[in-house]
Amino acid sequence: MHYELDAKNQKLGRLASEIATILQGKKSPNYTPRVEGVDTVDVKNIKSIELTGKKPLQKMYYKHGGPLGHLKETKFENAFEKNPAWVLRRAVRLMLPKNKLSARRMKRMKISD
Repeated sequence: MHYELDAKNQKLGRLASEIATILQGKKSPNYTPRVEGVDTVDVKNIKSIELTGKKPLQKMYYKHGGPLGHLKETKFENAFEKNPAWVLRRAVRLMLPKNKLSARRMKRMKISD
């Protein structure tokens, strides 16, 4: 089944968990955990995603740069301004089970502005 979600005025975490549930196939009647699933998701208006409270100012993304002591920090504001699709993809990817199917499931999510 094909789902079209509008991200306008929706919270990032709630939207990401909904997308992760759909990509796993849990909304279809023939759900099996070991099967990839066939449902696709198309997300629109991602530039109007919201966060609650002080999260837009305090949320950080961390990336290790290789040698010891090379921890890179990126604020949510900067990451969202630069690439809002990356923020949503990362949230969904971290909510999916960490196994061989997660990459194939992520390919079934399309983001359009």
